[in-house]
Amino acid sequence: MENTYFRRHPFLKDALNIIAFVLCVLVGTVLINSFVFRSFSVLGPSMEKTLYTGDRLIVNRIPVTVAQIEGKTYQPDRGQVIVFRNPQYASGIGDEYIVKRVIGFGGERVVVKNGKITVYNDSHPKGFNPDDDNHGEPGSPTTGSVDEIVPDGELFVSGDHRQGNFSYDSRNGLGTIPLYDVVGPVWLRIYPFNKIRTF
Repeated sequence: MENTYFRRHPFLKDALNIIAFVLCVLVGTVLINSFVFRSFSVLGPSMEKTLYTGDRLIVNRIPVTVAQIEGKTYQPDRGQVIVFRNPQYASGIGDEYIVKRVIGFGGERVVVKNGKITVYNDSHPKGFNPDDDNHGEPGSPTTGSVDEIVPDGELFVSGDHRQGNFSYDSRNGLGTIPLYDVVGPVWLRIYPFNKIRTF
């Protein structure tokens, strides 16, 4: 019986198997990060007392991927905590990715006055509190003075630590966020282990 090349060179076969395995892991990781889930760490006090520095988050990319497949633009739900690419990011300056809470959508009027956020739209011409369904997580009162219409295709976002300058967001210089910059909604906090929770 004639020996095959790989039988005569078993170390080469093992090396090729390892290389193939590593390539599969790398490709799988890239695909998962791009289309399924992505991991981020929280830095700074802007989302306290919901999220703290060092928290490790898993962002769900599936809704964004499905919307792209359908040829649509993904729009998160009001009150969701999302991660998005900083539209003002410049290489080496500031954070490339930011985590905030969704407050208002394109076409809505957002007013920050007397320590409160009020959103006005066709369904609520007298305005409503966008945090009513957020289980009291966002801090209050809310610092700032805003009265603006959110541009179409964009989001008004705010951190949950809303006093002073703890959160750089749509109230105080970050501006509104284009929908195409949204990475996805935060799905799970996986660290610290004693504070694992879904969002």
